Amino acid sequence: QVQLEESGGGTVQAGGSLRLSCSASIRTFTVGWFRQAAGKEREFVASISWSRGSARYADSVKGRFTIVTDNTANTAYLQMNSLKPEDTAVYYCAADLSIIGSTTSATYWGQGTQVTVSS
Repeated sequence: QVQLEESGGGTVQAGGSLRLSCSASIRTFTVGWFRQAAGKEREFVASISWSRGSARYADSVKGRFTIVTDNTANTAYLQMNSLKPEDTAVYYCAADLSIIGSTTSATYWGQGTQVTVSS
């Protein structure tokens, strides 16, 4: 069982930055982030391999968000720059991601942290 704990959410003005942290009890092959805006389905944001460092991003965040890991601390970070109001959502850390067709899912989930971007 993997325990995930997120931190770093908050409120920021459009154009600003936030960094989310995800502390994992153990490392699986991949760790990543999803988000869910009010009234919408949860969507994939970014993922990274703990061992290879290879990252993948949703088109909506490419060039603005960066995912990195600190393997010595079992922690993943999501640096979010140039934030837009449409980035407002609850952000969930996830572990052991898998891709089936065009859908990315995960086995383990954190509790989520709110990110609000004001215009």
